[in-house]
Amino acid sequence: MADTVLYEVHDGLATITLNRPEAMNALSIAAKVALRDAVEAAAEDDAVRAVLLTAAGDRAFCVGQDLKEHIGLLLADREAGTGQTMTTVREHYNPIVRALTGMPKPVVAGVNGVAAGAGLGFALAADFRVVADTAAFNTSFAGVALTADSGVSWTLPRVVGPGRAADLLLFPRSVTAQEAYELGIANRVVPAAELRAEAERTARALAEGPTVAYAALKEAMAYGFTHSLAETLEKEDELQSRAGASEDHAIAVRAFVGKETPKYLGR
Repeated sequence: MADTVLYEVHDGLATITLNRPEAMNALSIAAKVALRDAVEAAAEDDAVRAVLLTAAGDRAFCVGQDLKEHIGLLLADREAGTGQTMTTVREHYNPIVRALTGMPKPVVAGVNGVAAGAGLGFALAADFRVVADTAAFNTSFAGVALTADSGVSWTLPRVVGPGRAADLLLFPRSVTAQEAYELGIANRVVPAAELRAEAERTARALAEGPTVAYAALKEAMAYGFTHSLAETLEKEDELQSRAGASEDHAIAVRAFVGKETPKYLGR
């Protein structure tokens, strides 16, 4: 059986590829465990300075839960009187989203096709989304009588606003790549044939950038969502002191004065 998730690191860039194209990269238990382990490995590896999260095939980025597997587990749960099936949110989805959003390095999602349910959640958990013009997004949850998971109830309102988020969650529908760009879900839309190359270029540029500054920017934005202006100003002071003490800041200043292109070390 092929690996459900592929993981490789090259020159500071970790590439994580969902690898079940025959199932539209649906999330079986094996795929969820492998994805969780890969994302956490990238987060903890100091040699990794950026992450590219993408998927095999051209039909889907990830359509969320593997419902064929899910229905069998759900029926077994009901017969046994247990609720083990739904522990996947706690055991898999939550750790994946925490690692994507919390890692001190940027994450690019290369969305090659349909991103639905948890697939949408993982794309939204990335810092930047490069999207194929043939891709589409769908919340899906209410369509199978479920509530949002994989962080969507937190990320989607912050990306598109609470009113549009309520519309997309209560009335699930397919959102085209162009509409996703207009809503802010997609940062960049490219021809499908160019998706992988453009996503890699974007992630590679971030892997070669000032990693400490990127980490501080992620932390500052996450903090600012849930704190007052006064508190956020204090956090900015703290984070700017950290970034200002980095080797990369000194490299950037010297390069600016010398009219050269900085070559960052990621520290």
